[in-house]
Amino acid sequence: MFKRIFLYSLVTNFFFTKKIFAAESGGMPQLDPEFWISQIFWLILTFGVLYIVLSKLILPKISSNLELRKSQIQENIEAAEKQRESSEAKLKEFDGIILKSKIEAKNIFKDAREKVIKNISSKKEILDKQIDDEIKKAEVEIDTLRQSAPEKINKIAVVTSTEILKKLIGAEVNNSSISAIVDDLVKKNGDKYYGH
Repeated sequence: MFKRIFLYSLVTNFFFTKKIFAAESGGMPQLDPEFWISQIFWLILTFGVLYIVLSKLILPKISSNLELRKSQIQENIEAAEKQRESSEAKLKEFDGIILKSKIEAKNIFKDAREKVIKNISSKKEILDKQIDDEIKKAEVEIDTLRQSAPEKINKIAVVTSTEILKKLIGAEVNNSSISAIVDDLVKKNGDKYYGH
């Protein structure tokens, strides 16, 4: 078909070229009504061929590429939507795990705290009991020392007084008389010093 059109245009062109060369001397051949038919023919022929080439070769490829891209974009959007939904589900799952871990950590901390407090209170009770026992022992020892202190002090006072008088007088002094004096002083001032 293209060969026929090409041959036809060549033959037609050959017949009209003589007239075109003749029209050149008279002005613009495009405006000469004699050449309008050939110009319309070539216009229709050129745009017809261009239309056929575009509609049969180029436009189908472009439209198939556009359809392919559109389907790929749609598939990508659907895949992205699935990924988003999956990510949201994972985020909810992770939030649940974190919340559960926080609750477990609080419970573990609470249990450990109660255990430590219980341990401390039991040790405190044992320590308080030991301290009370030690205080009672110390009170008993103090009471024993307090009861035996006046007697010891009296003995020390008798011995010391005997030694001092012996050095002052230079002679032996009777311990019984010094002991009687010390006992007498203790009876008079005993409440003051010993708390009886």
